[in-house]
Amino acid sequence: MSNKHTTTDVILIGAGIMSATLATLLKELAPDWDITIFEKLDSPGEESSNVWNNAGTGHSALCELNYTPELPDGSIDISKALTINERFQVSKQFWSHLINNNLIDNPQDFIMPLPHMSLVHGEDNVEFLKKRFKALSDNPLFKGMEFSDDPEKLKEWIPLIMEERSVHQPIAATKMDTGTDVNFGALTGKLLDYLEEKNVHIKYSHTVDDIKRTDDGTWEVDVRNFERGTLETHTANFVFIGAGGGALPLLQKTGIPESKHVGGFPVSGLFLVCDNPDVVAKHKAKVYGKAPVGAPPMSVPHLDRRYIDGRETLLFGPFAGFTPKFLKTGSNMDLLGSVKPNNALTMLAAGAKNMPLTKYLIGQLMLSKDQYIEQLREFIPTAKNEDWDIVTAGQRVQVIKDTDNSGRGTLQFGTEVVNSDDGTIAALLGASPGASTSVSIMLEILERCFPAYIDAWEPKIKEMVPSYGMSLRNNPELVKDIHKTTAQALGLADESQANPV
Repeated sequence: MSNKHTTTDVILIGAGIMSATLATLLKELAPDWDITIFEKLDSPGEESSNVWNNAGTGHSALCELNYTPELPDGSIDISKALTINERFQVSKQFWSHLINNNLIDNPQDFIMPLPHMSLVHGEDNVEFLKKRFKALSDNPLFKGMEFSDDPEKLKEWIPLIMEERSVHQPIAATKMDTGTDVNFGALTGKLLDYLEEKNVHIKYSHTVDDIKRTDDGTWEVDVRNFERGTLETHTANFVFIGAGGGALPLLQKTGIPESKHVGGFPVSGLFLVCDNPDVVAKHKAKVYGKAPVGAPPMSVPHLDRRYIDGRETLLFGPFAGFTPKFLKTGSNMDLLGSVKPNNALTMLAAGAKNMPLTKYLIGQLMLSKDQYIEQLREFIPTAKNEDWDIVTAGQRVQVIKDTDNSGRGTLQFGTEVVNSDDGTIAALLGASPGASTSVSIMLEILERCFPAYIDAWEPKIKEMVPSYGMSLRNNPELVKDIHKTTAQALGLADESQANPV
């Protein structure tokens, strides 16, 4: 087995939406930098970014009820919803820049307009949704949101869900016509095609065996080339680990202090999928409900119209599953291998703290297809078993860490950036709303890891993301302008014109 040694400016591990976004930003900001991307599979975006491995929701808090918790005093906390919405607007601005400057094309290949709805049952839940609607619709980011508790109106909005439904308890929904369905795998492919044209080195069928710091402060990455059967050594000034569920084991190999006392718990997902055109034609929205008690946020049930491989289909789920693998293509030893002396107590504490989650996962693992269909019928009373098949979605690794507020072994939901103190290496851990907020997350990495360059880069960043450095939540004119320009570039509904008052 031969060994070669090369030097580059930047190494990115994983050819998914995160690495593709960071590499595109860097190529725009520092075009002379030499960038190499390593991907263990033979094509881009095949793990978390793949269209079948995520819900495809353009997460902007239009329908996700877990982003707007009810506080003990009965008020609704919308702070997280505002943050996520602002971050999705950043993504849309960046994608629009790429389209307007012919760096990528055909936005309909990766983003489609699709209404986002929240649907609840029961008096308490309807009251919660009313308060949520009032709190959000007062903000310019959520202008155009509609609320209805009229079953006749809901029949217009969601005919498939309301078909033959007996309404024995209050029911209500909110609706935003400006939601989106996003194929992050297709977007990843477009970004990497552009990067190859810009001489970024993208190495497929290459897996990273080890990462270690050299005496001069750079990083040495040992890479196995599956096609040639060779072991290569690559040195870089900066390394980004964007390997989805595989990021945690690679981060642990770095040995940086920030990688200590951090663990991960893998959760897989299953969806029911329907391709019957007669059924699909009756549903034209993403409709999110409320998660069962004890269920993790990624298990919020939702019925989605999807645009996949040139056809329209329906997906319902997710149903949670468990495998010790951190990636769909990973190893059954991933979870056990991630337990180290520095995080063993953290992992044990997480297990003790999250018994309801464990019980929920065990219950999900025991479900049959008929039981999946029973849950589906809570959304679609007329659902027929023969119209729906089961597909296995992607793996997500939830971050476990010690925190000041919640103590040892706290399970974190969402995405988290971990970087060394000197900013020479960074990793992205966690799950939803990940891909939807990829541009904001990568800009955060640039700010953390390249502070000496940010002032010089800022004009170009603002060219790509006009709202960079500004808050949108209290700036209705800026929101209106961004909605208009991104809708035009991406072929979406113009939120600034939605239900004008």
